[in-house]
Amino acid sequence: MTAVKGWAGEALELLLRRVEESAGQVGSRFPLYAEPAGGRWTTTGRGSWAGGFWAGLLWLRARHTKRAEDLAAASAATARLAAWAEADTATRGLILWYGTVLAVEDDAAAALRERAARTALAAWDPVLGLVPWGAALGGPRLRARADGVPGLVSLLAHAGPEGRTAAAAHLHRHLDLCLSGEGGGRPRPAWRRDETRGGWAADPDPAPGWTRGEAWLLLAVADGLLLADSPSWRTDRLAGAAEHLLEQADFLDGPLVPPAEAHEPAAPPDTSAAAVAAVALLKLARLPGVAWATPCAERAEAVLRQLVDVHLSRPGGSRPAGMLLDGCYEAKGGTAVRHELVWGDFFLALGLAASVGRADLTRV
Repeated sequence: MTAVKGWAGEALELLLRRVEESAGQVGSRFPLYAEPAGGRWTTTGRGSWAGGFWAGLLWLRARHTKRAEDLAAASAATARLAAWAEADTATRGLILWYGTVLAVEDDAAAALRERAARTALAAWDPVLGLVPWGAALGGPRLRARADGVPGLVSLLAHAGPEGRTAAAAHLHRHLDLCLSGEGGGRPRPAWRRDETRGGWAADPDPAPGWTRGEAWLLLAVADGLLLADSPSWRTDRLAGAAEHLLEQADFLDGPLVPPAEAHEPAAPPDTSAAAVAAVALLKLARLPGVAWATPCAERAEAVLRQLVDVHLSRPGGSRPAGMLLDGCYEAKGGTAVRHELVWGDFFLALGLAASVGRADLTRV
């Protein structure tokens, strides 16, 4: 690998070496989360909602090493995500935006992104003003969730003028719901359609205080502000939403690594929420003429430093180096608490890559 100097570059190289080790372990499957002691991954055959982050990590490695075999591995992983293009899920944004956007001169990945953008646009419901959460991952189809916005806003916007209109509508409808004030000051991340009354009802799970959901929402707002090119994006409202989230969800003055559930004193930390938030803050810092650009940049660097200094495993220990530990998949059910999570690794790597000039966050 080509060495990148400085703390961010050194940490990025550790993460990408972990990607190399993980690739040998998981083969043609997709890693989801790894136990902290020995780094053994729990995997899925099709990737579930997180498969795009593994492909994204492979593309970051390929960009870094420029080796033909790494480019081929990233391309192959992306191709295995193709079935999700027609799947009934708003998480196709997470899967097929982040799984393709970092591809290096790969016609197949570009074609898959185009296909996914078209099918996402076809799934947009103009009556509801959004792409429904969908039934592909189980549960009622007509839901709206904060994790159904990031990635999908960018993917929809990739589908031409109609797609950009749908992307703006999808984002604003989720803001209408999530920032409605029904979360006791914090965003309410999940809603379901009440067909008998023709409106939306709050879903109890996940509940307000889900910090990863708040980070997903901030990321989507940052993407909307970077994409905005017409009145339909309502940039004043998006800027207000960004300011509201920065204040109400403690992004600028709360813990650098938040608990998975803000209202639960004994909740485990979630480094993946911190990594997503750091990338969102870096994106917000790139907006011209906003008062919070400098605070966002400074906070993003502080979060990244905390993740690297405190939560990233180092060489010479009992576990593999380059693991972002202390991620929490699901606190209430006790699933993979204090584990390495593939999306946590991805967003930490993306934030570090941006910090050393290896990724352009205005395009990712």
